[in-house]
Amino acid sequence: MVELRKRPAPPPAPPPAKKKAAPKGKAKKDAPAAEEPAIEESAAAEVEAAAKETVAETAAKTSSGASTPPKQGETIELEGFGGEIETNDGEKVTLAQLVQSSKKGVVLFTYPKASTPGCTTQACLFRDSYAPLTATGLAIYGLSNDSPKANTTFKTKQNLPYPLLCDPSASLIKAIGFKKAPKGTQRGVFVVNKDGKILAVEAGGPAATVEVVKGVVKAEGGGEVDQGLEKAEERAVEGEEKEVESEKVAQTAAEVADVAKGLDGTPA
Repeated sequence: MVELRKRPAPPPAPPPAKKKAAPKGKAKKDAPAAEEPAIEESAAAEVEAAAKETVAETAAKTSSGASTPPKQGETIELEGFGGEIETNDGEKVTLAQLVQSSKKGVVLFTYPKASTPGCTTQACLFRDSYAPLTATGLAIYGLSNDSPKANTTFKTKQNLPYPLLCDPSASLIKAIGFKKAPKGTQRGVFVVNKDGKILAVEAGGPAATVEVVKGVVKAEGGGEVDQGLEKAEERAVEGEEKEVESEKVAQTAAEVADVAKGLDGTPA
């Protein structure tokens, strides 16, 4: 008989290999990928803020005509410079329109407040020198942030031959460099010709502002200016003499009244 032998059983299959866990460091490295949307949002916000700032700067330049006040010798773009203002009669105007309607250019003298002593002196000096200062074709205007009513009263009382411009928002006053912070107007003078060239821009007292315009007119060939200024000075002196005389008369009258009272109280 043939003896049957059993074949040996095959060896068991090896257990499946275990998957290695990802290193902790790698997980941390991949984490920033989840933060990318937040970074993009932040960048977009910065771009939007920068765009808004640019728009605001452009608007400011448009309303004022310049980011910084112009200097003597520079040329400005008249259209849109200083925004819209108003005459004491209530007419809406712009600097560009005033220059266009003039023969040679515009003089703007600024003053803090209508009908105050210093401003009255300044306005009257320009009044008394009006003919010689306008001999070359320059148009003169007073400029303040007063109301039309206040400036009309000022103009009428002092018999001023030129218009007074009202700039409550100080847009033109700021554009030419005479706005005080936080509010108010610095006394000064600004002269611009038909081409937008700044012939003068200077702060100063009542007489000094007239002297600035005198220099401009002389340069333009107005020989009558000296005679006009002499006339203005004579009128100023006469005005002071009249005030002194009036004070003397009032004092004498008061003394006479006191003497009369004393005599009435004396027993006969």
